Amino acid sequence: MDYLQISKSPSLKGSISISGAKNSALPILAATLLSKNEVKISNLPDVADVKTLAKLLEHLGVNVVWQDNNALISQAEHIVHTRAIYDIVRKMRASILVLGPLLARFGYCEVSLPGGCAIGARPVDLHIKAMQNLGASIRIEGGYIIAEAKGGLKGADIFFDKITVTGSENVIMAAALAHGKTRIINAAKEPEVVQLCEILSSSGVKIEGIGSNELIIYGTSGELLDFAPIEVIPDRIEAGTYLCAGAITNSSITLHKVQNAHLRAITDKLEEIGFSFIKDTNSLTLLPAKHLKPFEIVTTEYPGFPTDMQAQFMALATQCEGASVIEERLFENRFMHVSELQRLGADISLKGNNATIKGISSLVGADVMATDLRASSALIIAALVSEGTTNIHRIYHLDRGYEQIEHKLQQLGVRITRLKS
Repeated sequence: MDYLQISKSPSLKGSISISGAKNSALPILAATLLSKNEVKISNLPDVADVKTLAKLLEHLGVNVVWQDNNALISQAEHIVHTRAIYDIVRKMRASILVLGPLLARFGYCEVSLPGGCAIGARPVDLHIKAMQNLGASIRIEGGYIIAEAKGGLKGADIFFDKITVTGSENVIMAAALAHGKTRIINAAKEPEVVQLCEILSSSGVKIEGIGSNELIIYGTSGELLDFAPIEVIPDRIEAGTYLCAGAITNSSITLHKVQNAHLRAITDKLEEIGFSFIKDTNSLTLLPAKHLKPFEIVTTEYPGFPTDMQAQFMALATQCEGASVIEERLFENRFMHVSELQRLGADISLKGNNATIKGISSLVGADVMATDLRASSALIIAALVSEGTTNIHRIYHLDRGYEQIEHKLQQLGVRITRLKS
């Protein structure tokens, strides 16, 4: 099994390019189930989750032709069946995204209950309730969601009592082919949701309120969509992760292929800590701080501070001058990386969904274990300022969402090697 070995890397420099957003690529791939034509998708990140969803589409009968590691052509004209099997779905929770488009197009599907990172309860009941509101009958049987909508889905008002990104995306795709008008209230506003809406809108679906928390979607009554070529937006979480690597070493690094508007919550917090930036149209340069000030974070939905960045900022907090506080409001088990950071010497105390991090901690390399995707990157960030050598195990989590992370870090001057145990 692969692991990463990292030696203390006190100063970084140079530039890297940010890959396409995994969390945008996945719903886009699922949405190709609604297409009547070949769909070319570029800037896909070369990560395990994207390969898993592409494999699931192939299993359903989609003709997927990879042009290179970051681009493919999808042709969904000849779907052979509508059962998303456990063996594929168990590897990735986002596989639930095929529920909406399969149900909308065929009026019947069976989707295995999903797997993924164990960061707390992320129930699919919001997805199921929404599909029922659109007229589907649903039952859970043998570990599968079995959904049926004879005569097609029918537009309705959908109210999410809790904001859900994949739930919003599933309903948006389902509503695209439904009969009549669907109104989604309390929809997620993440850039990845916005890109999905923009793609469907340009493919023939009338959508009002894109970028807001209330969407109105006028379905095509089963008529399939004509997709133009798609380029996946840059990954704001990957960009934020590398910014934290630069910040913890108080270095100047440059990121290319970014959308600065999507990074606002992250860069605002780094400015609060003491850093500054040079921002260009598609690039961002981090400038060192005179002092690293402590901070407070409350994770919340976009445009607030993303839960996918709290682990990386927790690592950064170990080197800030004073006590920082992080409140995790979205996932109840997303502090599992705390014990691993403590193995490196971090001074962190937990109380409920609040973590207090005391800096400046003198970190020392150790063997640590990744517990989920973003925790993996937090351990890398902490290892950059840990004396000696750190070995990070179970990095298959990391490979689910970061493209060639060790190569990009090497470009910045990090002493990192991928080894086999």
